[in-house]
Amino acid sequence: MNTQVETFKYDNRIVRAFAIATALWGLVGMSVGLLAAVQLFFPNANLNLQFISFGRIRPLHTNAVIFAFVGNGMFTGIYYSLQRLCKARMFSWINFWGWNAIIVSAAITLPLGLTTSKEYAELEWPIDIAIAVVWVIFTVNLLGTILKRRERHMYVAIWFYIATAVTVAVLHIVNSLEIP
Repeated sequence: MNTQVETFKYDNRIVRAFAIATALWGLVGMSVGLLAAVQLFFPNANLNLQFISFGRIRPLHTNAVIFAFVGNGMFTGIYYSLQRLCKARMFSWINFWGWNAIIVSAAITLPLGLTTSKEYAELEWPIDIAIAVVWVIFTVNLLGTILKRRERHMYVAIWFYIATAVTVAVLHIVNSLEIP
């Protein structure tokens, strides 16, 4: 009886990169939230700087916590588990760089007051387009990894990942529709 054990090597570099970004953006987002909370009691805590006034940093805080902290955390979890559920390495790394470039652009534009003023869709249309493009890249990465999987069975978690990719794309595109 010749039993051969198949071994797998996963790409944990992308998981580590997303985990580090999660911690970094979590610290930034929650620090900005703390500054916003302090300004509710001490409005002069902004030192009369328009870039750190409450109206400018509140959307920065919510975007940093929701999209930077939670978004990077979501990618960490998906990229860690998907490789193991599919027994295949990730298809691409582009999603990491694109997503974090978008977050940096939001961290620059929101304190400058460049915003649509639409709740949870404050970012201007060029950044919205970049989000859609990077989300499509994530979806291609997700589906590419699923297609090259070595595990025949598709676990239910993978179906939830696919549903998340489709639902977030529809939500973002419909919520961000505007004529530039």
